[in-house]
Amino acid sequence: QVQLVESGGGLVQPGGSLRLSCAVSGIIFRLYVLDWYRQAPGKQRELVATITRDYITNYADSVKGRFTISRDNAKNTVYLQMNSLKPEDTAVYYCNTGHDVWGQGTQVTVSS
Repeated sequence: QVQLVESGGGLVQPGGSLRLSCAVSGIIFRLYVLDWYRQAPGKQRELVATITRDYITNYADSVKGRFTISRDNAKNTVYLQMNSLKPEDTAVYYCNTGHDVWGQGTQVTVSS
């Protein structure tokens, strides 16, 4: 019943910015921890950011200081603001609610 729709990806140059969105339905959104994951070609899926229902955030070391996760409970949406992007950030980005349910993801490509 959980439904996730990621959006906002695209092609950006190194140093650029992008904001990803994930619209969630099928749960009482405000009660759940929300995560952003990414998966680069040939690599394992990696947890990059987490936000609790009390708005506490955590980040992977690789993105700390550059990415910001946020949530808007009124819109049932979680965001990932991505600044100072690097080629190593290239991946498909997915949101997750702790359920084993995944959306299509959104492609982020950082290249000059």
